[in-house]
Amino acid sequence: MNDWRIYRGAGHPHDEIHRLPPPPPWRDFSAGGVDDTLAGSDRRLGVRRRLVQNHHPRPAETDAVNAALYLRRPLLVTGNPGTGKSTLAHAVAHELGLGRVLRWPIVSRSTLQDGLYRYDAIGRLQDVQLERARADARADAGAGGGAASAAGIGSYLRLGPLGTALLPSELPRVLLIDELDKSDLDLPNDLLNALEEGEFAIPELERLADREPVVEVLTDDGRKVPVRGGRVRCTTFPFIVLTSNGERDFPAALLRRCIRLELEAPGEEQLNAMIEAHLGADAAAAEPGLVARFLDREPGEVIATDQLLNALYLTQHAPRAERVTRDRIADMLMQPLDQPR
Repeated sequence: MNDWRIYRGAGHPHDEIHRLPPPPPWRDFSAGGVDDTLAGSDRRLGVRRRLVQNHHPRPAETDAVNAALYLRRPLLVTGNPGTGKSTLAHAVAHELGLGRVLRWPIVSRSTLQDGLYRYDAIGRLQDVQLERARADARADAGAGGGAASAAGIGSYLRLGPLGTALLPSELPRVLLIDELDKSDLDLPNDLLNALEEGEFAIPELERLADREPVVEVLTDDGRKVPVRGGRVRCTTFPFIVLTSNGERDFPAALLRRCIRLELEAPGEEQLNAMIEAHLGADAAAAEPGLVARFLDREPGEVIATDQLLNALYLTQHAPRAERVTRDRIADMLMQPLDQPR
């Protein structure tokens, strides 16, 4: 069939949805099951990532990563959208075998509490009331009510990504604090103590420490781990990547605690490796005009690499479409991000 379109806008129902090809590798959410903790890294690095190890990072990138590893300091990565800031965390975790990347996406309402832990006090109160009501009902029925037995406090505590990263471990966990510049003014300063001391307290557990010195809580991974004395303290400082699009300045107190890295747009070698990792060795050669257009963009013009990948993927799946149609698709997908339309 020459028509690449699935939806035609004709208004008549049809079953063409079954002709939809597999998704782009970076948008494939079907790989693995619920226990496949590396599925996110697969999407970030490309299913063929072993053929092109970590998209050929520049020397400045490897130097900054190693400095952060040696000094046990967070890595603050700044750059335009699509330059590979978030991918860097996944590349490090993949190469060093550090497991699933813990991800904390920052929005304007994010607080330090969100990153450390959440306590569901309302849910606990509701469960206690429900258990009491059941006990009273059994007592009224002459079944011997007995004391209510609601779940322990640990069932209502869940560590956030930062809290999970600060758990004791033999190897460092990788934590991605994504788009820190989207936060309110207070969050960068609020992070200072946790990043400097590598520990934090859970007051709800500290109050019970004399009666329950060890409480099992849930982690961001969904595992249960013991917390002793109401405090979480790392034994190995995590590898923390904080990303920023450069939309704001950060306080000096945060900057001095971080290794700073400014990411430039990928060069030709990095770009070809990235395309090969996601789409195969022939993808760039099939549409050299799109790659050249990306590399020859105007100085200061912001086009993200995933825009190029989207254009390459879609033109791959519309091989019989007219050239004017394929050019129109590419124009739609590769609009500069810094120019309003």
